[in-house]
Amino acid sequence: MIQFERTKLANGLTVIVHQDKTTPMVAVDICYNVGSRDEHPDRTGFAHLFEHLMFGGSIHIPTYDEPLQKAGGDNNAYTSNDLTNYYLTLPKNNIETGFWLESDRMLELAFSESSLEVQRNVVIEEFKQRYLNQPYGDVWPLIRQMAYKVHSYQWPTIGREISHIEKATIQQVKDFFFTHYAPDNAVLVVAGDVEFDQVLTLAQRWFGPIPNRGIKPRNLPKEPVQTEMREQTVERNVPNNALYLAYHMSDHIDPKYYATDLMSDVLSSGNSSRLYQTLVQKEKLFTELDAYLSGDYEPGLFLISGKTSNGVSLETAHKAIDRELERMKQDRVSEYELEKVKNKVEANIEYSEMNYLTKAMNLATNEILQDANLINSQIDLYRSVTTTQIQEVSQQIFRPDNCSVLKYIAKK
Repeated sequence: MIQFERTKLANGLTVIVHQDKTTPMVAVDICYNVGSRDEHPDRTGFAHLFEHLMFGGSIHIPTYDEPLQKAGGDNNAYTSNDLTNYYLTLPKNNIETGFWLESDRMLELAFSESSLEVQRNVVIEEFKQRYLNQPYGDVWPLIRQMAYKVHSYQWPTIGREISHIEKATIQQVKDFFFTHYAPDNAVLVVAGDVEFDQVLTLAQRWFGPIPNRGIKPRNLPKEPVQTEMREQTVERNVPNNALYLAYHMSDHIDPKYYATDLMSDVLSSGNSSRLYQTLVQKEKLFTELDAYLSGDYEPGLFLISGKTSNGVSLETAHKAIDRELERMKQDRVSEYELEKVKNKVEANIEYSEMNYLTKAMNLATNEILQDANLINSQIDLYRSVTTTQIQEVSQQIFRPDNCSVLKYIAKK
């Protein structure tokens, strides 16, 4: 059980404190409830752009990294479809440096054409390296465009196309900041050898004066139920043919999420999993094959991806996967299979909770999702999944009309 205390400042900032006396370090995590799902379809990539802009100087502090490093600290950030998370660690005696830095960039960035140009170029180069110049790099954008027709999950976090970042204006960037970066759209988590009253005093001093910005509730279009299989075939300069299947599934707070996650482990977690044993090891149809979840907060995707062995057609490979999914639908997994993957998940959760930074990040992201206390119920939620529930979820998800298929062919 991870103990924590939680309060909310007058300006709407949620403050969570977890005391961990085993470390002389402190983690400060600021999680903003904004991701690529909050972007305009014609201006995508802004959430990820801000992950970079937030390190380019704030209104009173020209450089972020230098004072943090002098205080013995380290930092990083990441963007997802659902949120943007900034985190730092530093010695507990220098904790106020973290509050000073984070509060100033929540207040306002040092917006300038030069800073925007620098970070714009960084993001554009990252886009090229990750999606254009890397084998199989455009798989995820292609799948999202197929699977989603209405919801803003239809583009990746880095954006739909480079031009959206190339054409971003300073005014558009400012508008995005003041629309989403605000105390009433953020969670502050502090974990380490700290006292709740100490953290609350610092939060009031540094974050309390930042004005509430009246953040509007999210109102995204709901993705319609998919009613027919979607298929796309592309030819690329890659070493092997590959096959990708994407099935719509539940959102992250639906109880079915945990059954679906365990089902993915039964299929492909480790060398004793079903897909590996049957289609990689025994039949040698694939050189690699995985099943995994997109992990999105709103209804996401269950994905199966594999690279086929030489001489194996994508049609043969697809039929073989369908056969294994049909087996999942017709016959319940064994209690032994289910217990094995439950044990692995439980071990991973418990191992992650040994690290003060990971605890801070998980408290923050769970609070954005629904409630920080989800961190204490995850193991029970996984443990409560039955073989019957896994069979029922497989029957709901693994339908041909719920599937988007991407055939990725290597140029001869």
